[in-house]
This record gives sequence, C-alpha cells and structure tokens, in this order.
Amino acid sequence: MDKKNLLAETLNMKELADYQQGAVVSKEILKKDTGTVTVFAFDQGQGLSEHTAPFDALVAILDGTAEIIISGKSHTVSEGEMIIMPADEPHALKANEQFKMMLVMIRS
Repeated sequence: MDKKNLLAETLNMKELADYQQGAVVSKEILKKDTGTVTVFAFDQGQGLSEHTAPFDALVAILDGTAEIIISGKSHTVSEGEMIIMPADEPHALKANEQFKMMLVMIRS
C-alpha cells in the first residue's frame, strides 16, 4: 500500500508493519517538512542503539512491551502506553519481546 492510499482511510495501526524474524521493520506513514509518523515492528532481541535527536519524539506502543532507555534510565512501556523522548537526550530501544510502536517526530 503506497502512502497516497493511506490518506483519508481508516487503518489498523498494528497491521501497518509486520514482524520479521531477526529484524526491525519500519513503514513511514507521513512525511512532511514539519515532522514524520513512522510505524516500527521489532523482533525479539532487536533494538536501536543509543542516539540523540534534535526534536522531541513521541513513542506509542501498539503491541507488546518495549524497553526504552532515556538518559540512562530504563522505562518499560506497554501496549496502549506512550512516552516522550526529549530532544537532545540520549535514548535507545530494546525488544526483550516483540513489539510494535508508532514514532511521531514534530520539528520546530
């Protein structure tokens, strides 16, 4: 499904990215100069290494449970919950089990 087909449609967020063994799968849902919305599916054992971003980023967990480390502090975030990763603070994500998330970044 291309991005044009996503507009003005009701979508099941959990179905936008499928799990793949040993991989992190991402699907960009919306990309504008002012921000992006991306859905990710992390297989167990996968993750994103520590990094920073120049903008606040909202992570909403769609399925499973994620370990999100912000400035060295670990947070367990489960389906239906969200966390905001502050701009310029180091953060990382770990999949101790499979999980799916939506990442919303708004540039300002």
